[in-house]
Amino acid sequence: MEAPISVLILAAGLGTRMKSKRAKVLHRAGGMSLVEHVVHTAGRVTSPGRVTVVVGHQAAEVEQLLQPLGVHFARQMEQKGTGHAVLIASDSLVDQTGLIVVLYGDCPLLSQSTLEQLIEHQASSSAGATVITTELDDPSGYGRIIFGENNSIREIVEHKAATPQQLGIRFINSGIYCFRADLLRKYIGEIRPNNPAHEFYLTDMVAILTRAGHRVDALNIADSAQLLGINTRAELAAVDRIFRERKVQELMLGGVTIEKPETVTIDACVSIDPDTVVEPFAQILGRSRVGQDCRIGACSIVRDSTLASEVEVAPFTSIADSRIESGARIGPFARLRGGTQVGENAHIGNFVELKNTQFGEGAKANHLAYLGDAEFGKATNIGAGTITRNYNGVKKHRTRVGDDAFVRSNSTLVAPVEIGDGNYIGAESVITEAVPTDALALGRARQVVKEGWAAKRKKKK
Repeated sequence: MEAPISVLILAAGLGTRMKSKRAKVLHRAGGMSLVEHVVHTAGRVTSPGRVTVVVGHQAAEVEQLLQPLGVHFARQMEQKGTGHAVLIASDSLVDQTGLIVVLYGDCPLLSQSTLEQLIEHQASSSAGATVITTELDDPSGYGRIIFGENNSIREIVEHKAATPQQLGIRFINSGIYCFRADLLRKYIGEIRPNNPAHEFYLTDMVAILTRAGHRVDALNIADSAQLLGINTRAELAAVDRIFRERKVQELMLGGVTIEKPETVTIDACVSIDPDTVVEPFAQILGRSRVGQDCRIGACSIVRDSTLASEVEVAPFTSIADSRIESGARIGPFARLRGGTQVGENAHIGNFVELKNTQFGEGAKANHLAYLGDAEFGKATNIGAGTITRNYNGVKKHRTRVGDDAFVRSNSTLVAPVEIGDGNYIGAESVITEAVPTDALALGRARQVVKEGWAAKRKKKK
């Protein structure tokens, strides 16, 4: 039987070098918070119920963010170091045996394959623990690895406590460990705050296990980039760039055409089907899903929306929290939001805004309209300048227009109102009452012309 695997993610710190009032792990890169990336990676090697996140600063906010992922939490309200965090969390683990992996909430680039390699190495060895190490040209700020025999680690020396000779060592501690659970639980209490910061350092476990006769192995990783922790906004931007580059490479290898990929922004959770084209400077964000044979125009933004196949989004269009069916044409300069649904082969043109609106199959609104809290049937045509007046100062109301209706230009539909199938609404009408099927509705004042009025007015000046 394979040993059960538990994962501890240390995410309690504020991160003062970020110069932010928000906890560091809540900052975002690649479309997700740093700690979300780490939790997703942990969830690929064990079940969410075996993942415990140690929280501290802004604990409630971190817990609210991660709760849907099914992980457990341990609170470290007084930060006394990494050893203290592990001590607090170890008692709450589902499994008290097997292996315990320690990760950090601000190291989001660690790959699944590296994590699996760490676990496999520890599971197949007699060592008490395995530590991921890497070699850096400039190891400043990192703890140095003091090697023993057969690639074992005798000690980890923090940068501040290192001798000049030890500072010349380029192999550094990543802070990522895999422990035998029984040994970690047995010896974690022996860590002492004998350092200038008076904190409990998890690195001390290496020397403690070694003294107790248990070897600690090093797993050296050539790709040091995936071990990067984030401490500043500049490092956050660098990691974000890595995530973006990974995503566009993944999509292009999967059959998506991305024009000038260095200019686009695509979040990690986005999915795009083959033969879709993404034009320069487009943004596809959140949990958006884009079908095949679509085109996302230059400088458009699609957020948390679903686009079926063969949808064309023209340049400078904004779509959020909406669903677009096959063959629809949106934009340019259109805005869709708030739960809008657009039917197959419908057209939404330039400077048209839809909010919380169902727009039927084959319907058209080609120019300059605001359609909010409304339903428009199949093949209905909405003229330029049409608006739904959906708010009476107290609450929102809905407008319903049937199939094959024609609302002429500059009409105002005052909700709540229902307009039946096949209707014609005269241009510049204000409609306040229900209109039955196949009717013509006019709602405007009769034109009055007063000849000579303007000339008389000019004489009075």
